Amino acid sequence: MKFGKVPQPELIDFTLPKTHEDTSSVLSKVEEDDFSVYVGCAKWNRADLKGFYPRGTKDELVYYSKQFNCIELNATFYRQFPAEQFSKWKDKTPMGFKFFPKLGQEISHWKRLQGVQDAVNLYLDNAAHLEDKLGTIFLQLHSNFGPKNFDRLQNFVMSWPKGIPLAIEVRHPDWFEDRSVFNEYTHLLETNNITNVLVDTAGRRDMIHMRLTNNEAFIRYVGANHVSDYSRLDDWVERLKEWKQLGLTNVHFFVHQNLEIESPLLAAYFIKKLNKEFNLNLKIPNEDTNQQMSLL
Repeated sequence: MKFGKVPQPELIDFTLPKTHEDTSSVLSKVEEDDFSVYVGCAKWNRADLKGFYPRGTKDELVYYSKQFNCIELNATFYRQFPAEQFSKWKDKTPMGFKFFPKLGQEISHWKRLQGVQDAVNLYLDNAAHLEDKLGTIFLQLHSNFGPKNFDRLQNFVMSWPKGIPLAIEVRHPDWFEDRSVFNEYTHLLETNNITNVLVDTAGRRDMIHMRLTNNEAFIRYVGANHVSDYSRLDDWVERLKEWKQLGLTNVHFFVHQNLEIESPLLAAYFIKKLNKEFNLNLKIPNEDTNQQMSLL
């Protein structure tokens, strides 16, 4: 993922901002107890996850889903998949695995949330075939979709089917620069139980706003192909520890890189840290095989 890429990541201050004051308020109302953590990559194809698959792997999704408990499903952004495809994906993956699919670009980028009801209904009807393996669906808006389009976003949120988890990622800087605009946006999400996506990437530190709008931390972490990628993950373990103490019980964390060559390694490192800190038993990718992930 090239979004937020910078030529010299060593010049970036990656310090995580303090938790937003409204996040503490949101989490104080959480009544759930079980701490649920999903960590995965954005794609499962061999071309992106170089060095991850053992030689002779016949079905990449089957292998991937035995190593990770989730996938951020970006493929659904580029085209509308039929119900049969979602059913096949479901059948290939083990119990407990979850898909977090992105809404199609027809909805978010081409039609820009106008006149999209039919497309949304078709998407949801098809994605429903994932059944209990369907995680939070997420909407990523175009970087030029700014606050002047607030009414469109509001109408979309208000018409979204209740009971189907949705996360939204806005990218236009104006959503973050004006505090009143940001507060109006996050209030819309909070009152409709929509998740506010956090993006941790080098060139857009405004998107690491630390404002949760419900009991879900949906985090898209973008490594910079730099040694700091690992210490940044250490900081996230500490932040999740803080949020868990405040009441958070749902963590959905997806590992990207500007050049997707080390995402499984980063994810494995992060999972080990989470297991130790939170006494979890998440599968550590490739730990029980002779396969050694490499950067080649």
